[in-house]
Amino acid sequence: MARALYIHWPFCLAKCPYCDFNSHVRAGVDHALWQSSLLADMAWEAERAGGEPLTSIFFGGGTPSLMPPALVARLLEEAERRWGFADGIEITLEANPSSVEAANFADLAAAGVNRVSLGVQSLQPEALRFLGRMHDADEAVAALAIAREHFARVSFDLIYARPGQDERAWRGELARALDFGTGHLSLYQLTIEPGTRFATLARTGAITPLDDEAAADLFEVTRTMTAAAGLPAYEVSNHARPGEESRHNLAYWRYDDYVGIGPGAHGRRGGLATQRHRKPENWLGSIAERGHGLVEERPLGRAEQASEALLMGLRLAEGVDLAALGRRLGYTPDQLVDPRGLALLTTQGLAWRTDGRVGVSAAGMPVLDAVLGEIVPAALVTA
Repeated sequence: MARALYIHWPFCLAKCPYCDFNSHVRAGVDHALWQSSLLADMAWEAERAGGEPLTSIFFGGGTPSLMPPALVARLLEEAERRWGFADGIEITLEANPSSVEAANFADLAAAGVNRVSLGVQSLQPEALRFLGRMHDADEAVAALAIAREHFARVSFDLIYARPGQDERAWRGELARALDFGTGHLSLYQLTIEPGTRFATLARTGAITPLDDEAAADLFEVTRTMTAAAGLPAYEVSNHARPGEESRHNLAYWRYDDYVGIGPGAHGRRGGLATQRHRKPENWLGSIAERGHGLVEERPLGRAEQASEALLMGLRLAEGVDLAALGRRLGYTPDQLVDPRGLALLTTQGLAWRTDGRVGVSAAGMPVLDAVLGEIVPAALVTA
């Protein structure tokens, strides 16, 4: 039974340069149609994944902070009616730190949102221009201040290991970020993905990506500074005061079932992988014709579930409970890991195995992909 709900809102600001759904920007949105369609999609999933109260709801996608607060309130009202809310439910909304979106914060908080995740990405003006962000550093700082006035919990993200960034510069930027006093930070290293603008710039020599050794040094600086500030890493890129970890993302990383509604949303429930139509018009048409936005509902084999659970769970500092995962999927603990690979990594100080749990050490996190390749049996990954 799902205890986490993800709601995808595909619309964003016009000429948005960074949203995956920028082809879906529309001049006008029929909010009544979208409300009825999201409620229908929710009802479909609640009938199949109900039974337990929700512990988290996450509004993500294009620019959910521009959703009408009345729509947010109606969706939350219906989610509570269909599932019930656990005590202290976490209700998160993603937002870009623009002045337009920050102006909506008070009404969104009144609608029931109690946590906001801000896509700051940098506090340096030149870095924001390089990253293609629409907001400037002053807007980001102002949005953080407004968010802290209205939401019980605030998180924001930064991207580091940018071309030309040295340890001194990152220490200064991270120290400033920690001074804001939020209970959660997501700190991601810049990765150069094929087919992106950054890949083109790197290929043409316009930028020189930071080398692996320099990036690893910044990773260590990040862990040291956040731990000293009381926000230790609980996941490879996420840091929080104890008790302020993202409950919604923990549901993903712990491989709990979750429901996803809205265009492009994915979900996991009862051994099935669900995916909604990505294009809003196709999703709306599916709702009208069939009462749900599903484009695929695929059974997951035992091995695929085990592989997903391990690849997600080993990102966490707490690691994975092999006995519990084995009972869930019908494996012995030793079938879930490569004993030789794990033994070697443990000897090297890159992994650990204690009291039935296995995990990646702090020393292993900077080379997580390589470590996972040694721990997770190939038979699970390729099944």
